[in-house]
Amino acid sequence: MFLVGLDTTIVNVGLPAIGAGLGTSTRHLEWIVDSYTIVLASLLTTSGALADRFGRRRVFQLGLSVFGVASLACALAPSAGVLIAARAVQGIGASMLSPVALAIVVNAMPDARERARAIGVWASVFGLSMAAGPVTGGALLAVLDWRALFWINIPVIVAALVLSALFVPESRAPRHRSLDLPGQALLVLVVGLTVAILIEGPHQGWTAPLTVTGYGTVTAAAVAFVAVERRRREPLMDLSLFRVPAFGAAVLGATAVFTALNLTLLLNTYYLQHARGLSALLAGCATLPMALAATVCAPVAGAMVGRHGPRRPLLIAATSLTAGALALVGLSDSTPLALLLGAYLVIGVGVGFANAPLTNTAVGGLPRERAGVAGAITSTARQVGAAVGVAVGGGLVAGQDPDRLAEASHPGWLTAAACGAALFLVARAARPAA
Repeated sequence: MFLVGLDTTIVNVGLPAIGAGLGTSTRHLEWIVDSYTIVLASLLTTSGALADRFGRRRVFQLGLSVFGVASLACALAPSAGVLIAARAVQGIGASMLSPVALAIVVNAMPDARERARAIGVWASVFGLSMAAGPVTGGALLAVLDWRALFWINIPVIVAALVLSALFVPESRAPRHRSLDLPGQALLVLVVGLTVAILIEGPHQGWTAPLTVTGYGTVTAAAVAFVAVERRRREPLMDLSLFRVPAFGAAVLGATAVFTALNLTLLLNTYYLQHARGLSALLAGCATLPMALAATVCAPVAGAMVGRHGPRRPLLIAATSLTAGALALVGLSDSTPLALLLGAYLVIGVGVGFANAPLTNTAVGGLPRERAGVAGAITSTARQVGAAVGVAVGGGLVAGQDPDRLAEASHPGWLTAAACGAALFLVARAARPAA
């Protein structure tokens, strides 16, 4: 699970090195990040259904193998196009790890209290990996080149394959869901085209014929997706869940938090490495306050949810994310690093306090048998938010001279603050403590 989250963010800090090594533009660098995230977001639910049908350990090991081969292809990629394609294949493998790992944990531990602790560890590891990616990437780039960002996956995958063969029992759902291939294809189209418009729009022009065609195609695909899902007996995405206000708000919140997180990480990379001239290692270390705050606050938030319900930690998350982002709206080349690190610390507090209450809000008002579907939709929303954050951030800094990067990032910090403010709406919709 650490690898899935790590590969969502570790590449961010290495983008300047990858761009220099492959001689590619910011637009291609955005695709190197988002090709992975788009595929991961789009296939999470289908991979979970395949694991229920064919065996969770089998699909998990297949996902590890695909992820490993794709990581090898990334490390050896001779061009940006090959790297983008290999990253997309990585996303296929990652989609077989994220939901399946949780299902394995749930089925391997019949004791409810032990299972709850294990799920807490699972969630904490994923959150830590997302925040620790830039630090890990910076450390690797300090001693090796950008290809090390992908070589690091191989020994971990080999170990996981061996250990899963030895210790993970095979399990299947007593009744597996049917596959919704039309819905799956339309979801890939909607998510992929939306992110493509955000990445290509600044380069093509927001009113260019190709971009306008994209608007129409996304709209048509979204309408078709809703129509298909409403007619299917077992849809890929149960849209009736959105009739529960708390669930819809939680999905919005999950998207907003990961948009803000990934937008912050990308803007940090470009600002510190290009505008301030710091090394990849120092730029990655600048996110340490955010990573540490997120790690420390996540279990505190979980305990607060158990005692007081989700509203209080959601209000803390909303306030922290909004305040941290607003502190950087006036960012300049002479902004004290202490202010930057303090803002990242506050943003990390917001991220740490957000995940547990968002998950609780998503499933709290639903029957237990629908919790898995609700969790899959929320996980998809997180990855969509990650892709959107990278696309928005990349669009702001693409082609900017180093002395203009700080000013160009200002709309990005306003966007991150708006994402934080969205959590106030989630807190309002969340069920109060019993």
